[in-house]
Amino acid sequence: MANSNLPGPRGNIELAMAFGEECSRELALEYARLGADAAPENTPACFLAFCGVIALGRAAVEGEASALTLLRERASDPRWRVREAVAMALQRLGDADMEALLTTVEEWSGGVELEQRAAAAAICEPRLLRQREYSGRVLAVLSRITESIVNSKERRSESFRILRQAMGYCWSVAVAAYPVEGKAAFERWLSTTDRDLRRVLRENLKKKRLVQVDPAWTARARKQLN
Repeated sequence: MANSNLPGPRGNIELAMAFGEECSRELALEYARLGADAAPENTPACFLAFCGVIALGRAAVEGEASALTLLRERASDPRWRVREAVAMALQRLGDADMEALLTTVEEWSGGVELEQRAAAAAICEPRLLRQREYSGRVLAVLSRITESIVNSKERRSESFRILRQAMGYCWSVAVAAYPVEGKAAFERWLSTTDRDLRRVLRENLKKKRLVQVDPAWTARARKQLN
């Protein structure tokens, strides 16, 4: 807690990652179960929860049955640091077992908005998207979540805003990783009239990673969207 860097703009992520690799399962579960009342956002106590949730990624790899269940609960946590720790924990799972991660995010992509956000943020990590064989499943997850944005009836909720914000960069990561399949999947949405989805697409098309992959295609997509 003394070395958490909290309160402050950036917690000690390096320390949290080291904790996640070294702590016991029991301690990981204890800290991960600290709620917002006991460990408010931007406090040293919150850092304990952050560390515990990150450590659940290794616990999941090692077969701890409750790890993924608790991660899914924490995906809807009111603290943004804890929600971010969920995505990081899932990425730790993906580092060890990509099939397990894909199965998890496929399930969460049909869940509530903050579960969908965690699924998208977890899978849209460049280091996890180096094998083309996973492109279809990754893009299917993003398409399912994108469809849910179009069909949402609760556009003013905070959880919808958080999901929309995350999807404003996730597509660009996937398209950059899988240019041929990704561009085809992304183009499906360019004719939408949905205001929120257009915002998501526009944000993705601003990302430098897309311009670097195919500047001509990015320019055409922007033109079609406009």
